[in-house]
Amino acid sequence: MMSRSYTNLLDLASGNFPVMGRERDRRRMSRVMTVPGSICELDDDQAVSVSSDNQSSLAGDRMIVVANQLPLKAKRRPDNKGWSFSWNEDSLLLRLKDGLPEDMEVLFVGSLSVDVDPIEQDDVSSYLLDKFRCVPTFLPPNIVEKYYEGFCKRHLWPLFHYMLPFSPDHGGRFDRSMWEAYVSANKMFSQKVVEVLNPEDDFVWIHDYHLMVLPTFLRRRFNRLRIGFFLHSPFPSSEIYRTLPVREEILKALLCSDLVGFHTFDYARHFLSCCSRMLGLEYQSKRGYIGLEYYGRTVGIKIMPVGIHMGHIESMKKIADKELKFKELKQQFEGKTVLLGVDDLDIFKGINLKLLAMEHMLKQHPSWQGQAVLVQIANPMRGKGIDLEEIQAEIQESCKRINKQFGKPGYEPIVYIDRSVSSSERMAYYSVAECVVVTAVRDGMNLTPYEYIVCRQGVSGAETDSGVGGPDKSMLVVSEFIGCSPSLSGAIRINPWNVEATAEAMNEAVSMAEQEKQLRHEKHYRYVSTHDVAYWSRSFLQDMERTCADHFRKRCYGIGLGFGFRVVSLDPNFRKLSIDDIVNAYIKSKSRAIFLDYDGTVMPQNSIIKSPSANVISILNKLSGDPNNTVFIVSGRGRESLTKWFSPCRKLGLAAEHGYFLRWEREQKWEVCSQTSDFGWMQLAEPVMQSYTDATDGSCIERKESAIVWQYRDADSGFGFSQAKEMLDHLESVLANEPVAVKSGQHIVEVKPQGVTKGLVAEKVFTSLAVKGKLADFVLCIGDDRSDEDMFEIIGDALSRNIISYDAKVFACTVGQKPSKAKYYLDDTSEVVLMLDSLADATDTPVTSDDEPADSD
Repeated sequence: MMSRSYTNLLDLASGNFPVMGRERDRRRMSRVMTVPGSICELDDDQAVSVSSDNQSSLAGDRMIVVANQLPLKAKRRPDNKGWSFSWNEDSLLLRLKDGLPEDMEVLFVGSLSVDVDPIEQDDVSSYLLDKFRCVPTFLPPNIVEKYYEGFCKRHLWPLFHYMLPFSPDHGGRFDRSMWEAYVSANKMFSQKVVEVLNPEDDFVWIHDYHLMVLPTFLRRRFNRLRIGFFLHSPFPSSEIYRTLPVREEILKALLCSDLVGFHTFDYARHFLSCCSRMLGLEYQSKRGYIGLEYYGRTVGIKIMPVGIHMGHIESMKKIADKELKFKELKQQFEGKTVLLGVDDLDIFKGINLKLLAMEHMLKQHPSWQGQAVLVQIANPMRGKGIDLEEIQAEIQESCKRINKQFGKPGYEPIVYIDRSVSSSERMAYYSVAECVVVTAVRDGMNLTPYEYIVCRQGVSGAETDSGVGGPDKSMLVVSEFIGCSPSLSGAIRINPWNVEATAEAMNEAVSMAEQEKQLRHEKHYRYVSTHDVAYWSRSFLQDMERTCADHFRKRCYGIGLGFGFRVVSLDPNFRKLSIDDIVNAYIKSKSRAIFLDYDGTVMPQNSIIKSPSANVISILNKLSGDPNNTVFIVSGRGRESLTKWFSPCRKLGLAAEHGYFLRWEREQKWEVCSQTSDFGWMQLAEPVMQSYTDATDGSCIERKESAIVWQYRDADSGFGFSQAKEMLDHLESVLANEPVAVKSGQHIVEVKPQGVTKGLVAEKVFTSLAVKGKLADFVLCIGDDRSDEDMFEIIGDALSRNIISYDAKVFACTVGQKPSKAKYYLDDTSEVVLMLDSLADATDTPVTSDDEPADSD
């Protein structure tokens, strides 16, 4: 059979189908379209989802790296005819190739930093693909303005750096046209990816907040495509992120990825909290890997700070040494102690806070006057930014004031450089600095400290004319709000808003004993040199491969419209229950066992009225009235509620409190299905639960005859989950010697007698039917939560244990499409009731109730 995941949709449209089997040769074909076209709306994309049944292997695979900008420099030729291109050696994207397998081809998809005339775009595209393996995305000017300067820089960038849009100067009112431009731009990037994509063989690695909805467009076309996303900026707390009007759209788009990466655990924790609070998703850790279950797919969460490229830093140091930059700066700052700041000029880098800290240090420690110099390099900001003119004016005023107060002939305490500084010149400044100071109030990663550490290690080989060599030492004063801070345990961490504490940290850094400086430097250098950019990209690829390992073993299909689109990934044997199939099996059978959970199965979980409707009562009466049927409601609820609600059903069996109490018919007495009759442990468990209830608003205790349950459905989801986890450990410790089981469920923690499960109800029914010589030849079991999995497991083993007929038709069905021991699913409670109604219609036996069922609705 021909694979459905033939890569190029253009070929499919033209009828250019491949021959049968998998052809490795065709995967190197690349197509680049540069013909301008209209931008379709998200829901206008009617391409059929493409998937494959063949498993991919790492050997020979490709990596497609997608970012807002290509790692290229471009400039007009001197004759103004055409363009000249070269690699941007400072680009992180270019350097990540070093961590990928040597035989892995890497393609780059992104925009250019220059405007290319539409007439030239075809030629430029062909040239870049051929010479650089780059696929340029040419965005129309009207899209660029609203997409980059608009949504990215005026909405996402401030918000992700913890700035609320509370005034016109700081983000302003949400402009939906900017969001639409952002979506359109992301779709244009996706079209370029699709043109060169081989979905069976390629990894797609998307970078940063400019392309956060791109995974949706790719996933809509290719269900099993291996997609990774890495966010290079901070991710804000849920309280901040929730202010974004399109918050859920972006979260759902990111969850179309297979792996989502962050620099620090804080950023990942905030993302997970947003998924929990806004989408109701919970994460779990397995063998050290964090994963989010999302419609049968596990979305991996990667925490790994990016590193630097050691070779590039070394080469820049050698260039600086060759150009005598070291020597020049050493002479300029002879006899001085240099503190250095290297920052982009924007509102979050805290440059003025650093100047104020330097001023305070000179006041508090006069011995540094005439001795200490703060060199501040301010790189021009990329983009227009917010409040740029005010920042510049503030910085210049501070520099002027401090230099006037403490300066003297031949000495200025502040050297402010507000121009672009080449990489080699920056290395020279690093090499003469005793300390680097980073006072950013919020920053994604910030690789300045890493670069400084490597530069202070000295030029490889012999000592140079510049004097670099000898004992290696470096000191760092870094803000606790930057991504690299957790990995620099030897740095002096500061709160940049506390100017006085920052000043003391700067004084401590330059006053520290030389031996301690050296020890701290050695510790940092070991980390930075081993956790470089190659280590980062290699680790990310390995996690992508691990996360995507099940792609080709599961059955995948897409559902939903717009940003509600998601891929449902199911076990090949897991399928929707066909009403026609089960009705046919029902009619042909002679001895039937039917087990139904209540809440979340025949009654919606979020329903305020918990009693069953007249329709449900009527259906259950028909089913239980058939002498060939044994029908049980198996619930965690108490027997008092179940007795009251199902009093009209004479022949219906009830199992209360997960099977601790069992009643075969209305006229029979309740049986106790456990050997345990001592409930003294409740006096130990209840005070523990009460203490957590008092401390957790929205939680409550439900007391049953055989169990006690703590519920936190109405509590804050994050706090409730945390409290439940703590309570579980507390109760297990307190009740360690008691014959009970402590279990967590959906928004509950429950303590109940050991050995009491819903599965034992099913086993008891099967055994009873076997004793009567009526081995069940039809079994239906429907449930929606973890407690029902015990029934599914018993039913799955019943055939091998000979407690049901050898040719029995077994239908174990869960509610909702999620991982389960059941082989079938129905989408919701309405489908469950519809299916039961169809079985009831196939039952000829009249209703056996002698009461008129009241409408509980």
